[in-house]
Amino acid sequence: MEESHGLDLRESSVLRRLEQFVTEVRSRPVGEMGSFADFELAVRSLVMELGSELVAAELARYDLTAPEIVVESVEYRRALRSSQTYMSALGPVSLERQLYCPRGGKGRAICPLEERIGMVGGFWSPRAAYEAARLVAEVTPGEAEGLLREISGMSPSKTSLDRLPKTLSAVWEGKREVFEVALREIEVVPKEAVTLSVSLDGVLAPMRDGDRAAKRSLAEKQPKGPAGYREVGCATISLYDAEGERLSTLRWARMPEAKKTTLCRQIEAEVSSILQSRPALRVVKLADGAASNWEFLDGLSLPGTKVWSVVDFFHACEHLKRALNSAYGEGSVESGAAFEKYRLILKHSNRGVERVIRMLAHLGRRRRGRGVISREATYFRNQRHRMAYAQALRKHLPIGSGVVEAACKTLVAQRMKRSGMRWLQSGGQAS
Repeated sequence: MEESHGLDLRESSVLRRLEQFVTEVRSRPVGEMGSFADFELAVRSLVMELGSELVAAELARYDLTAPEIVVESVEYRRALRSSQTYMSALGPVSLERQLYCPRGGKGRAICPLEERIGMVGGFWSPRAAYEAARLVAEVTPGEAEGLLREISGMSPSKTSLDRLPKTLSAVWEGKREVFEVALREIEVVPKEAVTLSVSLDGVLAPMRDGDRAAKRSLAEKQPKGPAGYREVGCATISLYDAEGERLSTLRWARMPEAKKTTLCRQIEAEVSSILQSRPALRVVKLADGAASNWEFLDGLSLPGTKVWSVVDFFHACEHLKRALNSAYGEGSVESGAAFEKYRLILKHSNRGVERVIRMLAHLGRRRRGRGVISREATYFRNQRHRMAYAQALRKHLPIGSGVVEAACKTLVAQRMKRSGMRWLQSGGQAS
């Protein structure tokens, strides 16, 4: 095979312009050529232009000019040579590259340069695709377009930025299980880790296919959540050291799916993989009181492992506060004092939940708001086996599900719940 040798940097006009610029700046009094901000922008522009030229020269080395090539046992013949612009991490680069057609003329033409580089979507260099995709995961394509033009050499269009995550997602989802196995094989569990915490939660997101009209038509029954919203599942797996300090966290989010099926399979596989390498890890199943989350967590089989099930302490406190407000009046001194007392009892007393249940039973007989107090007392009775907070704290185990709630916020709410946004399943998963 013959390869192009690319460009000779010694002939670069950009390098000569950069040298001339430096010489001119050094020969003038400070500030004569403009503000320091102007100087910074001028330097960056020249450096980025030089970088683009270097990238173009290196890209040219990946091109082929041989009359024939063989790819995966298929013979290709040299065909058209044409110019193409690619987006690199140092800005757009244009160069000529060779196209090859299958012998016999049937089938898709290929570009060896793009195949050898791993161009994403036939346009993005690998690093450019990574940086742009990271940005679009945080902000909208329109915002990303403006940011990239302002602070980097890249200048992709809003449309290109919108397509990029969908292109990457299609590849990922097509081989997701294979990729996940490969990732698990290279994961390293910190030697300091003694506890694994697994959490499951969800957050409502606005959907284009969220059955808004159907929800609004159900006059006889109040729908759960705003019309057109469906629950995006989120999960985390965190590792903690012997003192209860969090060492690392893995985060997942999956678009709405019945019983979070795919998400639950991912979590089960990840937990199993970690415990195969570190079977002595203690496991904490941690979530709020939602029955759907505990249906999965309770069914998570972990033979031979010390397992704790913990309802998020702060959700438990919300239920306690609701009951006391109903009994004493919201914002009252009595409610506040009782809440502080029993919050500490619940957290630090060995049988704290039993004392809370007895207190609520007493209030339910003597105070107003009996309906609310009764419902909250039922909550504590149903969750009492997951409320051994004092014992968990003594063993330096986590008792709060803030990690998975933060994942709900950062992976879903901040990106997907802006004004006017509505999502399709595929677009949401890509983002």
